[in-house]
Amino acid sequence: MVIYMMKELFLQEHKKLWKKKSVRISFLLCVLYIVAFGSFLTYQWTNFGSTKGGGLGNNFDGYENIRKSKEYAGQWKGELTDEVVQSMVSDYQRLARADESAYRAGDKERAEEYRAQTRRTDFIAVNNWIGMLYPELEDATQDYPSFLISYVEPKKLTGFYEKRQQAVEKWLEIFGHTEEEKEFLLRMNDRVEEPYSYQWVNGWSMFLGEMLPDFGIVIAVFIVIALSTVFSGEWHNGTGMLMLTTKNGWKETARAKVLSGIAFTIELFFVTAAGAIAGQLIYLGTAGWDMPIQYIKMIAVAPMNMLQAEIYEYAFTLLGAIGLAALVMFFSAAAKNNFIALVGSLAVVYLPRALENYMPVPVVKWVELLPLVGSVSDIFRTNVFHLFGQIVWSPWMLITVPVLLGCAFIPFTVGRWARRLKG
Repeated sequence: MVIYMMKELFLQEHKKLWKKKSVRISFLLCVLYIVAFGSFLTYQWTNFGSTKGGGLGNNFDGYENIRKSKEYAGQWKGELTDEVVQSMVSDYQRLARADESAYRAGDKERAEEYRAQTRRTDFIAVNNWIGMLYPELEDATQDYPSFLISYVEPKKLTGFYEKRQQAVEKWLEIFGHTEEEKEFLLRMNDRVEEPYSYQWVNGWSMFLGEMLPDFGIVIAVFIVIALSTVFSGEWHNGTGMLMLTTKNGWKETARAKVLSGIAFTIELFFVTAAGAIAGQLIYLGTAGWDMPIQYIKMIAVAPMNMLQAEIYEYAFTLLGAIGLAALVMFFSAAAKNNFIALVGSLAVVYLPRALENYMPVPVVKWVELLPLVGSVSDIFRTNVFHLFGQIVWSPWMLITVPVLLGCAFIPFTVGRWARRLKG
């Protein structure tokens, strides 16, 4: 009987939540932003469209351009060896020279075609690999010294995996890790399978390194707008005291409100995630899911492939969103004013980001455990925590602590709402 009553009360509160214009508008805008702009337009135009002549923006041809990029990268599909890296660099330099020769000859159409071909290569990723693993080859006399792929001698690019191991060890030393931490991270690194399998990298790099990290930042705004009035809105509308006359009582109603807010958050996440995944499958497909994330950042030590990283990043966003929703509803219950609840909730997510450069690094690490404050990009880093004498890799803390923190506030939300009513 009690379970039935709670179910009915939950459905009633959930229906009531969805009737709010602010909730429906927030849901619609969030879906449109992530699916239309963050997915469709990003693939078709802003990030993957071919560059117009003169560098004036991109063409609306992302689907075709992605196919051509995959086709170009297909010639090196398989194991990544020194010879493959050398061949990639040689071919890029060949295309760059052909572009320059055609341009000097006044054949702008042919020059633009060669330029389009160079942009379809994985030159950004390959240049990052070279800069990270072969810093001694950088030539300060070049116009763009950091763009090594354009001038480095391909034959000098040898010992790729040995160089990477040295770069990882050097980075751990520079970063200031203790010997115990270095041993922990190097043991993780030892599980990274070599040699790497190679397919087109740029799509996965853009998706995991730039698009998904923005997912949580965007969804946080709409969660705050939708849920900040769950409790404070009752006072704003003058219905707060009516809760005392309901047959279910304030405790049951408060719990139902919290559950309906969390349910809304989950619904918002899955609809937007479904749209983002659909865009990914249409434009990028599944090829390359088994490539290591080291292609995105060579000194990453996590033994993860692209698919595992994607699953982690979606889980990070979902659990962080649930944690944030619980915190937002606490602010809503603690304040009778909608504006205060809204501003307080936004401050949880965005104030730490604004003050990040002014706080000590250890403080920043702990502040990032607030819901959706940390970054999914931590899977490419070597941050760790010390917890009860054990070393814990930062991403595992970032995915668990925010949701636990948010859920820990639920009893306080119910209690605060009770004191409001009793007062």
